[in-house]
Amino acid sequence: MRILLVEDDALLGDGLRAGLLQGGATVVDWAPDAGAARLALTDHAYTTVLLDLGLPDGSGHGVLASLRGRLDPTPVLVISARDQLSERLQALDAGADDYLVKPFPLDELLARIRAVMRRSQGTVVPLLTCGDVAMETASRKVTRAGEPVTLSQHEYLTLLALMQRQGQAVSRNQLEDAVYGGHGTIESNTIAVYIHQLRRKLGESLIVTVHGYGYRLGEAAP
Repeated sequence: MRILLVEDDALLGDGLRAGLLQGGATVVDWAPDAGAARLALTDHAYTTVLLDLGLPDGSGHGVLASLRGRLDPTPVLVISARDQLSERLQALDAGADDYLVKPFPLDELLARIRAVMRRSQGTVVPLLTCGDVAMETASRKVTRAGEPVTLSQHEYLTLLALMQRQGQAVSRNQLEDAVYGGHGTIESNTIAVYIHQLRRKLGESLIVTVHGYGYRLGEAAP
């Protein structure tokens, strides 16, 4: 069980991290702000995200929107001191799986994490295909002609951005935003490297270069 804890209160974050590890989590990554959360979510896959809404560099709503915008089904449990009904409804309607108002007992938090994980296992798996390449977004499984293909996290997010926009040219800037969430400085050839790796693994004809702009999906080679 790998958890991302997004919480700006250092004292609370330290206590929650210790409690989660004691409660059965194998890894708890701690992000103190929205930028760090977006970066962690592009670099790693998590079992559950614990998301505070009041963050120093933005709102947890933005982190949630970014996650759901790329069809990432990772369970999100909002943990917030905001107890208004409107706040709870907004978060749930935006794709949060549960909402827990601070302060709360650690045992209740652990029980709710187990509950959202159980519910997520029964979610319908969105399937994206192009030629003989298929992506199951819930499990992050990618296959070519039925055979599993191992992609890095950044390769997966690059392919996902193209799969979501089939028939359209996708700019390099759009791909950078999809992979990195607009966070940090990116080398000019970074996306080209991921495209090269995807072509090597999935077929040279899968991704077509749109010169001076970006890329679009072609037909996967048999």
